[in-house]
Amino acid sequence: MSKIKIVTDSTADIPKHLAEELDIEVVPLTVHFGEEAYRDGYDLTPSAFFEKLKNFPDMPTTSQITPAMFEEAFKDALRDNDTIICITLSSKASGTHQSALIAKGMIENGDIEVIDSMAFSYGYGMIVVEAARMVKEGKSKEEIVAQIKDMLQRLDTYFIVDTLAYLKKGGRINLTAAVVGTILNIKPLLSVQDGLVVPVDKIRGNKNIIPKMVKLIKSKGYDLSERTVGLAHGAMPGRLEELEEAIRKDFQPKGVTVSEVGSVIGAHAGPGIIGMFILR
Repeated sequence: MSKIKIVTDSTADIPKHLAEELDIEVVPLTVHFGEEAYRDGYDLTPSAFFEKLKNFPDMPTTSQITPAMFEEAFKDALRDNDTIICITLSSKASGTHQSALIAKGMIENGDIEVIDSMAFSYGYGMIVVEAARMVKEGKSKEEIVAQIKDMLQRLDTYFIVDTLAYLKKGGRINLTAAVVGTILNIKPLLSVQDGLVVPVDKIRGNKNIIPKMVKLIKSKGYDLSERTVGLAHGAMPGRLEELEEAIRKDFQPKGVTVSEVGSVIGAHAGPGIIGMFILR
């Protein structure tokens, strides 16, 4: 039986204990505060990142994983494994996926499968975790790849940002919309379609955030009794606990996994992001 290694990038926002327990190789992207560079998930904890973000006057920048970084990670993995399955964040948001493909081409005779998640954060992170569990169960490469692709087709992502300032700074929302949204205390409810972030609804006021997200789940007709729901937050543990409590109470899911949004996703969304990830 061939030995399989699961590789992903740091924007999957997989809790460290899960990555270690399941032997998942996480290759970091980089976030820059001016001249200072930090590896996502390695040099800054999420809480330290968001604290630094609040006090930084400019917009931090991020840089993708280079082909050379993936090449090194792949070669290391192939020393003890026969096969690599690498799952990356959406190719429509970063060149990281292309870097993984280039690195694959640089390695002769390596059995490497590179999959574009077309997703973000723990939305695809939870699928990476499931793939690693399948490796532990002794599933074949073909079974695992088929299951990954099936789950990615069934993934629904919803998230809310607490402030529009970072989306405005990053050019992901126009100035007028940002100003109006701030004045009216509007929080955009966003989703992911075809690898890109799209608006779903608008929520006015903090008190309406959790009820609106619960209402959304009900309107979609999700049966969560046999599902594990993924939740993620950026510097917003209290609101995350409120959402988790509401989901457990109203939907009785099989389980809930909580993750913290890392520095790369957080640099574009800002503090206060709440994400919810469900497999249909």
